[in-house]
Amino acid sequence: MLEVGRAQKTIFVARYLRDRDLQREIQESLNVVEGWDGANDVLFFGKSGELATNRLDQQELSILALHLLRAALVYVNTLVIQDMLADPEWAGVLTDEDRRALTPLFWIHIQPYGEVRLNMSRRPQLSAPASPESESAAA
Repeated sequence: MLEVGRAQKTIFVARYLRDRDLQREIQESLNVVEGWDGANDVLFFGKSGELATNRLDQQELSILALHLLRAALVYVNTLVIQDMLADPEWAGVLTDEDRRALTPLFWIHIQPYGEVRLNMSRRPQLSAPASPESESAAA
C-alpha cells in the first residue's frame, strides 16, 4: 500500500508540473483558505486563536461562535458591497474583472483590540437612505 501511495503522489506531482490550469486552480483554492484563516485570526484573537479548554462542549461552543461571527461579518460586508455597487459613481469605475474579484471576506474595518462604542438605541444604517424620488416612483 505504501508503494501505491507513492505512485499516486508521483502521478499527481507530474500532472501538477505540466498542467497550468491545475496549478492555477490549486493556487486559487489556497488563497480562499488563507482568506478564511486570516478572518479567523482576527475574529478569534484571544489566546492566539487557540482553544483554551480540553472540554469538547466548550471547544464546540467556541467554534460555533466563530462560525456565527464569520457569517455575520460576511453578511454585513455583502450589504456594504451591494450598496457600493448600487452607487452610480462606481458603475463606470469597476470592470467585470473587478466585480468578479469582489469578496465579502474582508476585515479591515474590524477592531479586535481596543474600545468599541455601540449605540444600542438605534440600528446601524447599512444602505443609503431612500431618496424622495425613488419613494414616489415606488408608490
